[in-house]
Amino acid sequence: MAECHRASLRLSRASACRSRAGIAPAGRRRLVRCLRLTRKPILNRLLRFRQSFSLSFSLSLSLSLSRRRNLAGGLLLPLLLLLCCRWASAHDEHAKPPHLPFYVATMGAQTIYVLGTLHVGDPADYPAYQPFRAPIINALTASPTLAFELSPDDIVMAPGSVNQYGVCAHDCLPHMLPAALWRSLAHRLRHNPAALVQIRRMKPWLASLLIETFSSSSAGLQTEYGTEAQLENVYLRGPILGLESMDDQMRAFTRLSLPEQWEMLAQDLQQSPAEDMADVRELHALWQAGDADKMAAWQVRKSAKLAQSMDLSNAIDEQILYRRNRRFVVKMLLIVTPNHPLFVAVGALHLGGPRGVLALLRGYGFSVKPM
Repeated sequence: MAECHRASLRLSRASACRSRAGIAPAGRRRLVRCLRLTRKPILNRLLRFRQSFSLSFSLSLSLSLSRRRNLAGGLLLPLLLLLCCRWASAHDEHAKPPHLPFYVATMGAQTIYVLGTLHVGDPADYPAYQPFRAPIINALTASPTLAFELSPDDIVMAPGSVNQYGVCAHDCLPHMLPAALWRSLAHRLRHNPAALVQIRRMKPWLASLLIETFSSSSAGLQTEYGTEAQLENVYLRGPILGLESMDDQMRAFTRLSLPEQWEMLAQDLQQSPAEDMADVRELHALWQAGDADKMAAWQVRKSAKLAQSMDLSNAIDEQILYRRNRRFVVKMLLIVTPNHPLFVAVGALHLGGPRGVLALLRGYGFSVKPM
């Protein structure tokens, strides 16, 4: 808590000149880290600084609030820091973090730590006094480089890319979908007219991601507590790199054929909202338990259950999951150097199974073990 008090004093002296320019990055990181310790409802509402149906919300689930400008400024910032310091001191110091899928891959003097992330989460996933297990914290401390799927700079630019690749200038979605699929989508959003108006301008793949986002939100999971956002707040040693570019990630979706995009959306509409929420909670529990292969098996079962066409479903998995897995591993091998561990954090569903990141690392000669 001493860090919060020191940050408050420093920012008090500088608040007058910063009030119009926003908060410096270091100050924003201290504020967001401190606010996250409190878990108080009023401060959680401050942290939920997003529009209800933001286009960027669909793809930028890992967007860290420490990167958002003007979260608070001027004289309000020191006050919030002092308040959160007092409230955080009363937090339960005995809460234990979940296990999470965490592995170490070694080959000679090369070491790659691999953490499976969830881009949304619950406050209880990251206890204030120990947000991650000791082996994860120790690996972060030992690693001069941290790598996400996307670099923080690319995440900041994500809203523009989403608009560029996924949004039409007119109401295109009703004309891009078979009539029955459009009726199904309109029925799903019948109680959410604002979302229905916005989704009409989306391409099918982006509409599918938005439906998935609603399911996560309905299950009580929040983007503020995605793993990447929490890692960014505790990792201080070195740079944070991306294993792919924003253009790479966008191409994974824009190169889907129209029938593949229909299949993707149809799968998201196959179940009731209650069934979707149950799936999200089951996946969240598997992630907390920390077995990547069990998560991969869950995903295979779910795809088989929801698929309208297994050929189209398999093509989607190849484009969005397996091809990107190969790209991730190639980039890891280019970054890692002897005696300088690399810490990698990517979506947990990328890790397990015979075509997952862990199996690919074994194929390159690494010994992979859970930690």
